[in-house]
Amino acid sequence: MTKGWTKSDWRAKPRVQMPDYPDPAALAEVESRLAKYPPLVFAGEARRLKKALGQVAEGRAFLLQGGDCAESFAEFSADNIRDTFRVMLQMAVVLTYGAKVPVVKIGRMAGQFAKPRSAPTETLGGVELPSYRGDIINGFDFTADARVPDPARMLQAYTQAAATLNLLRAFSTGGFADIHRVHSWTLGFAEDDKAERYRALSSRISDALDFMNAAGVNASTAHDLGTVDYYTSHEALLLEYEEALCRIDSTTGLPVAGSGHMIWIGDRTRQPDGAHVEFCRGVQNPIGLKCGPSLSVSDLKTLIERLNPENEAGRLTLIARFGAGKVGDHLPKLIRAVEEEGARVVWTCDAMHGNTIKSASGYKTRPFESVLREVREFFDIHNAEGTIPGGVHFEMTGRDVTECTGGVRAVTDEDLSDRYHTACDPRLNASQSLELAFLVAEELSNRREIQRSAAL
Repeated sequence: MTKGWTKSDWRAKPRVQMPDYPDPAALAEVESRLAKYPPLVFAGEARRLKKALGQVAEGRAFLLQGGDCAESFAEFSADNIRDTFRVMLQMAVVLTYGAKVPVVKIGRMAGQFAKPRSAPTETLGGVELPSYRGDIINGFDFTADARVPDPARMLQAYTQAAATLNLLRAFSTGGFADIHRVHSWTLGFAEDDKAERYRALSSRISDALDFMNAAGVNASTAHDLGTVDYYTSHEALLLEYEEALCRIDSTTGLPVAGSGHMIWIGDRTRQPDGAHVEFCRGVQNPIGLKCGPSLSVSDLKTLIERLNPENEAGRLTLIARFGAGKVGDHLPKLIRAVEEEGARVVWTCDAMHGNTIKSASGYKTRPFESVLREVREFFDIHNAEGTIPGGVHFEMTGRDVTECTGGVRAVTDEDLSDRYHTACDPRLNASQSLELAFLVAEELSNRREIQRSAAL
């Protein structure tokens, strides 16, 4: 994987979606400082995640990946981290019951600061300025000064990521993640009259936990019921930051991205000969690859060979993102290409990015029904192809925002202005996220029944 590779090789490759810093000396100073900082994650954690994703690739686990569209410096707080983590845990409990396999939990957290944009500039009130590219690069305010790329922002991103990881590790092992506590939060959602259809499944989960407790299996006697493994991920877009945090694993002698447990390559930066693929191919972390409508079969095969030449299960996750009603036009041929190559990959569904629309009120939004439809199409096609739908990938928050329409709480177009807080793309709120988990659990349960019937 890394023969002849160095962490700066990407600099000789074509680069896209990255800023041109006006002060090279300031950039070099920041990179030098970051290179001396401790890594945010460690090689052993990345290896453990890769092993867990290997189980997903074989259908013996399920992947839940979710979190912010773009993390914000201004919105950073312990409460926001806690709330998103809590909803992820609730979703995982519901999905575990539906899938009857462990759920691998990966947050879009502690590093998701940079965003690709469809255009390099934006115009407001007749004024044209560089696009906002995430807090790690420039500012959200629509002023000329704010939009200048500032390398010092990388230092603030590092500090915020380190604090986030510290809190997540405390939550994961300090009792907050006890499965009985997590399910008690979910019961409150299911008892709402508007969520009545989910009450039966919630009750069955309660019965299972009661039985386990009666049998003496609880957080006091079984460590795994009181703690969780929780990993972080982000798009590896700003390669100066990624290179500065890349380290050599003392155990294996291989490079590891120290910025997050899993990093992914976006749909706009997956050029086989581009800088982002070049960097990601050399680190030993699990790698995600966004697969959109423009991805050709030949490019997919080339990318699989470059990113996972050893065909290691858990190394490569293919994140399908096509849009509701379009999955059948693109996913089957990509699945068949993977099967032809005998590639061991995780298939997961990003049902967010292909379903963004502009509402009548002018807000960018995502209809809940479109998100759900794409998930169902993803499962249906994998069922038809006889392959494994390994997971789901959502942009979401634990806050009570109004950014996506629909769901049991029925966010309408008129509601969007109430609590529209995202800096980039609309996110599912806590209620919508949990509802989606119940619906995906139903899909997983139905799939199990179909498989069981076919085996008889």
